[in-house]
Amino acid sequence: MPARELSAEQRKSRNAILAHIGMEPGFTPMLRSILDAAIDEAARASPADRLAVLDAGCGRKSPLVPFRGRIDRLVGGDLHEPSSPMAYLDEFVVVDLCRPAVALADSSFGLILSNFTLEHFRDPPAALANFYRWLKPGGLLVVSTVNRGHPFVAAYLALPAAVRRRLQGSIKASEADAHPLVGACNDAATIKHALATAGFERIELQTVGHLARSWLRRWPAFALGAVGDLATRWSPSRRSTIIALARKPTRRSSEAGPSALDAGARVR
Repeated sequence: MPARELSAEQRKSRNAILAHIGMEPGFTPMLRSILDAAIDEAARASPADRLAVLDAGCGRKSPLVPFRGRIDRLVGGDLHEPSSPMAYLDEFVVVDLCRPAVALADSSFGLILSNFTLEHFRDPPAALANFYRWLKPGGLLVVSTVNRGHPFVAAYLALPAAVRRRLQGSIKASEADAHPLVGACNDAATIKHALATAGFERIELQTVGHLARSWLRRWPAFALGAVGDLATRWSPSRRSTIIALARKPTRRSSEAGPSALDAGARVR
């Protein structure tokens, strides 16, 4: 029987436990900090243009909502039409991110966010090639995804698909967050290589422990996630979640600008 959704008070209590044992900063503030700097950088790259941003695989909600006032046009794209209107979007398009998309024009976005979607792609190189094509020269891509370098993630991805589906519906913070995982491009070296192959440059990777916060709904899964986060706390390459930042080159691509990942440990 599926577990009930957690109340706000229960979420707060379990997040407080993680803060107490030193699991800070969490994924959300880290991603928010990176997006904050990336939006500034994207706006500087095309000062005469309106800033258009794509949330690629936006699902039901977006980490870009807090930055809505700084984005002139926010487009969401996903495989399925949302069940309810997402008022924060200017436009929604039904799109398979691994295939050509007529609805998304080349060189039309200053920033693309792909938040926990890379692990679901059956053809990650095709999706990254699309992101590259849809970005303007000098545009930025921010990707977050699970890390196969974490032993729990590696073990989970090694399970048969039917078993993974059953487990995922039980451990995720919300059943709506449970989607089939492929994990074809989900370790630091593979992601960096795939981004470079797609044409991106100035690629930066950062990791953070995120299992316990992702597995909040059931106490056993939450406790197991906390153990997994603590076990890899001092091993950046094995933390459960990767955040990547990459840029599409401009004519002056050799000129390095300020980094949106200037805080925290990077994966090299």
